[in-house]
Amino acid sequence: MPTTVFHVFHDDDDSLTLGTRAAQRVHEVAADHGCEVEVFCFGPAQRRLTGPGGSAAGEVYNRRIDALVASGVRVTACVNAARAEGTEAELTRRGLRLRVARDEFLRHTLEAATVITF
Repeated sequence: MPTTVFHVFHDDDDSLTLGTRAAQRVHEVAADHGCEVEVFCFGPAQRRLTGPGGSAAGEVYNRRIDALVASGVRVTACVNAARAEGTEAELTRRGLRLRVARDEFLRHTLEAATVITF
């Protein structure tokens, strides 16, 4: 099944909120078109998944990530980064899938996914 991956990397307010909102909006119609949506949080954006939100945008980002997980969207983050930051248990509890980033990027290539980065 064709897949669109929203790769949320940057941690500026616009990237966090627009990347997750775009994922939500595309997910609303993806099944009608025989497509799937995934979100991959990595780098600075992954660090904003835990800790004290810091800003209104950070809170919106985290609410949207949880809503995406709840709606069945595969949301992934880097297991090595999570282990290094001590956030593995928290991210797993929230329903994120933790994988090696290298392997996820290669999977996206092998599956011919469309990757949009924010």
